[in-house]
This record gives sequence, structure tokens and C-alpha cells, in this order.
Amino acid sequence: MNAALASPSRSVVDRTEPHHSPVSLPKLPVLTVDITVGSFADQVKVICDLGQAHTSSYVCCVNAHMTVEAREPGFAQVVNGADLATADGMPVLKALQWFHRVPQERVAGNDLMPALLEEAARRGLGVYLYGSSDEVQQRIVDRAARELPSLRIVGRWSPPFRPVDQMDLAGDAQRINGSGAHIVLVSLGCPKQERWMATMKGKVNGVMLGIGGAFLLYAGIDKRAPKWMRDLSLEWLYRLWLEPRRLWRRYVVTNSLFLVLFFNEALRRAWGGSRQGK
Repeated sequence: MNAALASPSRSVVDRTEPHHSPVSLPKLPVLTVDITVGSFADQVKVICDLGQAHTSSYVCCVNAHMTVEAREPGFAQVVNGADLATADGMPVLKALQWFHRVPQERVAGNDLMPALLEEAARRGLGVYLYGSSDEVQQRIVDRAARELPSLRIVGRWSPPFRPVDQMDLAGDAQRINGSGAHIVLVSLGCPKQERWMATMKGKVNGVMLGIGGAFLLYAGIDKRAPKWMRDLSLEWLYRLWLEPRRLWRRYVVTNSLFLVLFFNEALRRAWGGSRQGK
């Protein structure tokens, strides 16, 4: 679903204090969304703690695309209702660092997935795979069996392609809860996976993470950009080089809109002072 274009002044969160989620990690507003502040290790721990306690909760990994989608108020509510919203994309991370002067590190879904699987194996937590194709899921299962033999992947489901409001949500909850899963890894693509998780909060007895393309990376189907490109916020360019036909329009439009949001906020701060916190 494409968000309707909103004026930059309306799209920026207007708060002066950090928002604290129920899991005791603070959030700071960045353009249209609230981003969780905390080390990579702390966020992995909190996610696993939520799962281990079977707390119905969800995590959004926020990149430029999600930030732009969150111009639409309903989707902004979905993202800002997440228990954690990690700084997944470098543009989001740089914006957080620029506006709030905090030494935040990147917490990307591509890094979270292997870290969470490792911690789940260490704690004996059950993991459920939801979304993507059966082939991709099988590759994930095979790799995990080789590298993390103690990991318990307790179930997986590749749902038919349809809008969230037409999905078998009751059946999804029954399958996931019946498996005893603590952590549910969700790969439906943005904004669908975030809407699905928000809908399932209170129904699924565990922590849900929307990690999209991390499934393909872990399965060995996609390749990640070199570290120097990631550090320079050029991961999008690498992906565009790999899949120009599919991604060129999305990246040109999305990145341009993100820059508009960023520079409008920077100018507003320069002219009128900060309304997003110090």
C-alpha cells in the first residue's frame, strides 16, 4: 500500500521527551517514527526476554522505506506501537545520530536474525518461521541445522499471498501458539509484515520480528553489500545494482522522499528550534 504524500510539518513526530516502551528501552522520535535507543546486545537481550516470557509483542526494523511509508498516520501508529523499533537502515541511524546526538549503533534485521537464532539456541527458545516461500524456509532450516544444531525451529508457515485483512489470522495464531514458539520471525515485506504483527499482538504468545529480506540473506539466496558500502549508507545502491528492474523506482522515489523529510526537519529545527527532544 502506498502512503499518501503528507506535508513534512505534519509527518514529523512532535514531542519533547523520549518515549519509553514497556520493555524499558527508550525511544526517540526520528521524522515519522520512534526509534529504540540501546546497544545491539541490549536489544537482542530484550527481544529474547520478551520471547522467553511469552509476552505478546512485536519488533519493527526501521529503514528509509518504512519511515516514508509512515507518513500515513495509520501505519505510523503501527510502527510506533511496536515494543522495539530498531535503527535498521543507515539513513535512519544517521538521522537519529544527527538530530539527537546519541552514539547509537545500527540494529539491522540482517544482523538481528543470526544473533537471535544463536541466542535462542543458547537459551533453548523455540523459533517459528512465518512468511516467504517454503523453499526459502527450508534453506533456513538446513543452514541452522548445520550451524546451530541445538536450535529448535518449532514450526513454519508460508501463507498464501493476500491482504492482511483476508488472511487466516485465527489459524495463524493457533499454529504459532500450538508450536510453543517464543520467537516468531516474519517475512512478508513492508508494510504488510508490520500490519500483520500489529494485528496479531495480543493473539500470538511470543515476540514477533518483521525482518523481511533477512530470510533471503540467511538462506543464501541474496548477497549483502560489502561492509564499506554499508558504513557509507550505500547498501541500497548495491541492491539496486543486483536487481535494477525491480528496485530502481522504489529506491529513487523512497530515498528522495526520505531526504525531503530529513532536510525539512533540519531546516525547521534551524529556524524554529527542536520539537523532537535534545
